[in-house]
Amino acid sequence: MTSVRLCFHDRCFDGTASAALFYRFYRERFDSSAEFHFSGMTHRAAHPWEGGLFDGDENVIVDFKYSNSPKLTWWFDHHQSAFLTPEDARHFREHPGPHMFYEPDYRSCTKLIATVAKEKFGFDARPLEDLIHWGDIIDGAQYPTPQAAVEIAEPATQLALVIEAAPEDGLPARIIPELAYRSLPEMIQLPFVAKHLGPLLERHRRSIEILGQRAEARDNVIFFDVSDLDLEGYNKFIPYLLHPECVYSVSVSASAVRAKVSLGTNPWNQASADKNLASLAEKFGGGGHPRVAAISFDPGDLPRAREVARELTAVLRA
Repeated sequence: MTSVRLCFHDRCFDGTASAALFYRFYRERFDSSAEFHFSGMTHRAAHPWEGGLFDGDENVIVDFKYSNSPKLTWWFDHHQSAFLTPEDARHFREHPGPHMFYEPDYRSCTKLIATVAKEKFGFDARPLEDLIHWGDIIDGAQYPTPQAAVEIAEPATQLALVIEAAPEDGLPARIIPELAYRSLPEMIQLPFVAKHLGPLLERHRRSIEILGQRAEARDNVIFFDVSDLDLEGYNKFIPYLLHPECVYSVSVSASAVRAKVSLGTNPWNQASADKNLASLAEKFGGGGHPRVAAISFDPGDLPRAREVARELTAVLRA
């Protein structure tokens, strides 16, 4: 029996969907009896790749930063900031493994895996078309309106809310094997998912009120600090619903494992969006995509996170 260590972007719909797609793909095209072990990865100030993590016959990373470990056998990512160091980027260029796929032009890692699995390995991704479709919408911010992004009315967006904000450690890892074979409406009916949905929807409604009170909208940039509240998993489109005239948002949040500065671009007001947010975040050890990025700090470095957030707000307002 093949042992597979699958590392994925934790508390992220695209990360969880990517892992579910890879799980089904590998079982159907390589080993139907493979034993999977899941590791949810969080962006932190510290190096994410601990010694001994890659303990499988196959070691896989989806929707997360590259590792130069010789034990890594599969890697899929689509972030501009996919490499921790220039040395890692050079290692990937000089030693591209046969199962290493990096395409920053893709809006979602789920769509990247589906394309590669179909074109290179003959995988039939049609049973997962709905999941792939929503992975692209959610991670690529392709909602038609801010209201559609914030109302949380679709099974996919409700599942995304649970994945990103449920106060239960290891929940995405429990979701992955089910998501590989169940429809999205079926997923939100599962007891271990459904029990979180009601409280999280109420928390979401409260967060709209809180951001309405705290957001400072000026010179096309929204700034707010919710680091004193349990709101790290807030819906990132709320600021643009409240202030559609703004182009960018900068926020500070905090959890037990990190202080976080988030940078975003209004998907419905990008005519004057000329800043690459991933490049700005990389200057402070963070990264992401040109239109959305983040920087993680140690939990005790919250004052520094606030300082950086104010500095980036000033840059964007200028």
